[in-house]
Amino acid sequence: MRPFVENFPFFCIFLAILAGVLSAVIPKGRIAYQMTLCVSGIIAVLSALVLDYVFRNDLSFTYTMGRFIAPYGNAIKCGPLQALLAMAFSAVVAMSLMGGRRDLFHDVLPEKQRFYFTMVNLLEAGLLSLVYTNDVFTGYVFIEISTITACALVMAKDTGTNLIATIRYLFMSLLGSSLFLVGLTFLNSITGYLLMPSLSEAVQKVAASGEYQVPLTVAVGLIMAGLGIKSAMFPFHLWLPDAHGGATTASSAILSGLVLKGYIVLMMTLMIRVFTLDLMVEMGVTNVILIFGLLGMVFGSLGAIREYHVKRMLAYSSVAQIGYIFMGLGLGTTAGVVASCFHILVHACCKPLLFCCAGRLSAVSGHHRSLKNLRGSAYRDVGAGIGFTVGALSMIGIPLFGGFVSKLYFASASLPTNQTALTLFTIALSTVLNALYYVPALLAIWLKPSAEDEAAVLADATPDQLSFDRSFTTAATILTLAIFVLGIFYHPITSVIEAGVRLI
Repeated sequence: MRPFVENFPFFCIFLAILAGVLSAVIPKGRIAYQMTLCVSGIIAVLSALVLDYVFRNDLSFTYTMGRFIAPYGNAIKCGPLQALLAMAFSAVVAMSLMGGRRDLFHDVLPEKQRFYFTMVNLLEAGLLSLVYTNDVFTGYVFIEISTITACALVMAKDTGTNLIATIRYLFMSLLGSSLFLVGLTFLNSITGYLLMPSLSEAVQKVAASGEYQVPLTVAVGLIMAGLGIKSAMFPFHLWLPDAHGGATTASSAILSGLVLKGYIVLMMTLMIRVFTLDLMVEMGVTNVILIFGLLGMVFGSLGAIREYHVKRMLAYSSVAQIGYIFMGLGLGTTAGVVASCFHILVHACCKPLLFCCAGRLSAVSGHHRSLKNLRGSAYRDVGAGIGFTVGALSMIGIPLFGGFVSKLYFASASLPTNQTALTLFTIALSTVLNALYYVPALLAIWLKPSAEDEAAVLADATPDQLSFDRSFTTAATILTLAIFVLGIFYHPITSVIEAGVRLI
């Protein structure tokens, strides 16, 4: 009989969907907020129990839904990596909502707040499904659900600029979804399967026989391109700064820290579980991913350097950090995948922390967002200043912070490959560029302004904005501690990731 713990991944997805439905009928947004936090916490705990079970027993398991048996029906598969990501993603959803709570209830109209949490819960269900799915068409369904809910989170802050950003985001997302679906159609017409294990066997037979080589290459290319567009791979990232930079703080934190990663996790799963890394290297797909990843690391940072709007700067920084993840996948090695997975965790903690702290520093500065007007804001909320500093130093790659370990693993993974020199040079260049925009931002928030400038900024701030925000402080403290854990006690985490990649 199946151990009861193996039901938990399905329970988590179902619980998130149920919470989304209930949020829509709850009359008050604050009640929906509390329920969403509780659901995310429960999912994190259940995922932690699953992680303990699969890692301790060194196994992965498949959970079949419905009465159809393989190669039909749909299923989810869970191993150490999937459980770790599910636990981290659900915890970060909760921290993002807590960190951006005050801005959220300020920016979203009261009558729309319950629907906002409907979208958050459905988005969490979509992320969990992208992590766990063992069926490519189910993956496509939840890609679309994630797209719709993400667009709703962007335009929850009802301004003309955000509506334009949402339309641009939707257009690019639909383009990515279309390419993915066309590639999936080609792949299904060649193999006849949708479940990943059966699909993998058929793909390997087709590749070994040499038949349908061109259609197979086209299908793989379309699938990778579609997921690349949706995850803001360079040069398809131009929609991201407006969407992430203009949304309310909680939305920016969730979108940047988690949503992009869901598509990347599905891409990584397909690369390893369906196509295999050897076939991806043989087709040259990894080389293309590597080139776009390296370019994203550089040009994302250059875009951030030119920005004076703090949230747009962080959005461009996400393009650079996504470039790191693609670089690791593009190396075409298990070590590169492990480094990318670790960086997914680092970025999932750092970027929500940075967005939440930026939102708080902006709030205590009369909701100004330019670095010039944020001068000295760290003294108005020391916790936000410290959190922003920790997140920035981690993204630069200072030792003892999670970002340093990521770059160390990326550098180590590049050594056995043919792209060692190019990869190491780009990592070093990107680190310098990261410092060129994060250090001025840190100086801006910690340098005290003149008395006249301070008075002008505080004139726009209300007593409520300047008052202590317990919810934000709790979330910022937890995310800060998580960054130090990733930077100091990283060996157990990388052991889980290595076991997860092996069992994927």
